[in-house]
Amino acid sequence: MSKHAAPGRRRASAPAPAPRPRNGQTSGRRRAETKNHTLGDTAQKVAITAATSGLILTVAIPTTAAVSEPVQELQSVAVEAPVVSADPEATVSFERAALSSKFDPEAKLRHVVVASGSEVSAGAAKGTLAKPLAADLIETSGFGYRVSPITGTAGEMHRGQDFSAACGTDVTAAASGTVTFSGWHAYGGGNRVVVDHGNGVETTYNHMSSLAVAVGATVERGDLVGASGTTGASTGCHLHFEVMVNGEVVDPLGWL
Repeated sequence: MSKHAAPGRRRASAPAPAPRPRNGQTSGRRRAETKNHTLGDTAQKVAITAATSGLILTVAIPTTAAVSEPVQELQSVAVEAPVVSADPEATVSFERAALSSKFDPEAKLRHVVVASGSEVSAGAAKGTLAKPLAADLIETSGFGYRVSPITGTAGEMHRGQDFSAACGTDVTAAASGTVTFSGWHAYGGGNRVVVDHGNGVETTYNHMSSLAVAVGATVERGDLVGASGTTGASTGCHLHFEVMVNGEVVDPLGWL
């Protein structure tokens, strides 16, 4: 073997050195490592600072869960309406100023226009007089012509309205006024009271067992004037009630 060949073999048997990377790749990898190292150090410092000051850090990490999962449809929820209740004992008032629905029969009676004789405009007098008994009104013999219960004669004019009532039942004034008669009625009325209410209107209370007022007394609606009975031309305990307009009798039921 020649002297020149040996060195050539030694060079061939020695491992070839790895190719050196380009300067650009080396510097880029170093910069990335340095950057990651710097970010790691910074995050660690921030975490330490937050832990020291008592702050809690929340890291938002992007995720694809919202993309992969199907979107759920919104469901309507029925909300039950609240139940509003009130005290059943509570007093509810709807009064309005300067307005009143209260019926004043005395005022209406004072404004009743009395035409000639006993004629009164239709409906003008209805409800102007109160019931003349403390008990319920039970109508018996009505106003108008009838067969006399005393003589049995037909065509007798019954001048008032009879109401059945046990003897001794309170008889009360049908409206305010002045007593113009209190005593015995010679023409069948027995114990009788007459009250003048003004404007030509009078009421009479007949066949009473006793009298509670005297002539000249002033009475108010509902005041006691006597007690029911069966005095005079009567066949049993009851009240004979009359209404007179300008001295002429009219049907009392048109005024009650």
